[in-house]
Amino acid sequence: MANFGHKAARLDIRLARAEDATAVALVHVRAWQVGYRNLLPDDYLDGLRAEDRAARYDFVSQDPGRPSTLVALDAGTICGFATVAPAAPGDAPGYGELCALYVCPERWRSGIGAALVSAARGRLLLLGYKQAVVWVLFGNTQAQRFYEQDGWRSDGLQRVATVWGATVQEIRYSRDLEDG
Repeated sequence: MANFGHKAARLDIRLARAEDATAVALVHVRAWQVGYRNLLPDDYLDGLRAEDRAARYDFVSQDPGRPSTLVALDAGTICGFATVAPAAPGDAPGYGELCALYVCPERWRSGIGAALVSAARGRLLLLGYKQAVVWVLFGNTQAQRFYEQDGWRSDGLQRVATVWGATVQEIRYSRDLEDG
């Protein structure tokens, strides 16, 4: 089990496997439903289903041009994940992207997110990237503070994107990956 240099107490971090899809989707949906409660419509959030999300994951591909997902396991149970990929075409040429980072809401502020973001930075470095971007939902001050504490800085760029069928406004943060 590769842990990308992160193993605290019972926490292991490894690449996601096909059989992890449902557990990752449960974390993903639950984190959206709690974290975005005042940022997206309630009926939209209440309608999210883990089984719909799980069907979209590809944890099998070894292609470095495709997203790869790291999972955090505590005592063998997935409690968070981070997905990295090359930055979207036309966004930040030559940059990697932290596409997603979510932790079970019950485990927020426990260090799992910090371990995952560190492992994600390591994964991007391993893939050959020296800089990375992450897009954060506008108004998500908790995420903005989290990334700022990890050395990410808003570069002022904003966009409107469609994510899971929801139109959202996002702000871009970037980071030099070689700065720890």
